[in-house]
Amino acid sequence: MSKLIIIDDDIPLTQMLNEYLTQSDLNVVVFNQALFALEYLKLNDADLVLLDVMMPGLDGFETLKKLRGFSDIPVIMLTAKGDDYDKILGLELGADDYLAKPFNHRELLARINAIIRRFGEDGSIKRQSRITLHGIVLDTATQTAQVSGQTIELTGTEFQLLSLLMRNAGTLITKEKLTEAALGRRLSAFDRSLDMHISNIRKKLSPFGLLDLIKTVRGNGYLFKGESV
Repeated sequence: MSKLIIIDDDIPLTQMLNEYLTQSDLNVVVFNQALFALEYLKLNDADLVLLDVMMPGLDGFETLKKLRGFSDIPVIMLTAKGDDYDKILGLELGADDYLAKPFNHRELLARINAIIRRFGEDGSIKRQSRITLHGIVLDTATQTAQVSGQTIELTGTEFQLLSLLMRNAGTLITKEKLTEAALGRRLSAFDRSLDMHISNIRKKLSPFGLLDLIKTVRGNGYLFKGESV
């Protein structure tokens, strides 16, 4: 049974989500204060975190920053409806997905299941053991990335995207295909999630002089440079 951590100060909402998601065969642990959740996650494993942005004291963004300091567990951010700033900032800080409040419970469950499938024991991310290109070494068994022996800290979604691009080096992959393969959903109008994840990967490769490996093909998708390109 997959384990889900909910971090949200809205007690009625978390009680309702706990009941609904437990009935959907998820092991749910609820925290209404972020600091307690962070301490728990330092000592316990989980498959996914559902994290609200608007919380008193330590908000969702600060919580995510602290969480990324010791864990790459997938995170879905719950943002204010229509607030693009929250969505973009959450993705920049390392969130894997976001959902605007109020949301449909079935859509939330679909997003949760999609992420758990991608990063589960039988997920596609672990099918090929190692990918090496342009000095980047991806070990998909341990989900680690290195350049010249130095570790690149990637979130689960960033790792998934980079591995997809590297496995298909020299070939254009459309945004639609990347979104479906790495984010587990269809690309929708005005959805900048994929672009923000790619931007984060570029920033993390930049210190190694590898900023230009992922090329944008405007209006189509992205291409990772092959050895001969």
